[in-house]
Amino acid sequence: MGSPYFELQAIEAWLGSRAVFSDLSLRLDLGEHAVLLGPNGSGKSSLIRLLCRELYPVVKPGSTLRIFGSEQVNLWQLRRRLGLLSSDLEGRHHPGLRGVDVVLAGFFGSIGLGPHLQPTARQRERVAQLMAELQVHPLAQRRFGELSSGERRRLLLARALVHQPEVLVLDEPTNGLDLRSRHQLLDLLRQLAGGGTTLLLVTHQIEAIVPEISRVLMMRQGRLIGDGSAQELLQSQQLSTLFDTPLRLISHQGWHQVLPG
Repeated sequence: MGSPYFELQAIEAWLGSRAVFSDLSLRLDLGEHAVLLGPNGSGKSSLIRLLCRELYPVVKPGSTLRIFGSEQVNLWQLRRRLGLLSSDLEGRHHPGLRGVDVVLAGFFGSIGLGPHLQPTARQRERVAQLMAELQVHPLAQRRFGELSSGERRRLLLARALVHQPEVLVLDEPTNGLDLRSRHQLLDLLRQLAGGGTTLLLVTHQIEAIVPEISRVLMMRQGRLIGDGSAQELLQSQQLSTLFDTPLRLISHQGWHQVLPG
């Protein structure tokens, strides 16, 4: 077992007047690729907000939240160690932004570059190298609003990787992508997993689970109802229970697809 990057013990958290978690405990370790599965509204995105320090738990005896081993988190240092790719982030970018500026803004945790944000020569060199590695360098001078969903998502992946984070969190990364764009993105994630980046995939799409993922977490109504190996939990019966509908799982060479049961 590797060192933990996310530890929850008896966490209670609220969004307005609604309790999203009442007694949630969880440990995620570096080097272990995991997927958090659950239907819409199950609490998946709220868990990411806890990890990214956008949602804070209720302070009470016996309840702890540690990120990279610490209860006191410096947000700037966290951005360096934790990358985030989400389909929601796509909608926050102005259509007139150049592709290269979308990626450069990852150094500052901003949306685009304002006049007070001036990347260094080293940062520009890092972005040029990264965009070449991800094969998005032809998008450098193109406007964000002119790009396809797949191109935008790959730019945002580059943005999430500028600091070479130890952990990459992926919130529904394949939403809205066509088959070609989805396969391109999943291939990139497999390369990252093989290169030592820890993946945390958060999704309701079974076909987005890459073969490198070994641990499955199942969430429903703010509770973990399953935590085990992919071999154990990626089964028709368990998925039918999770999504409250009859499902039949088909698996081939580490990939999975679901059909009506």
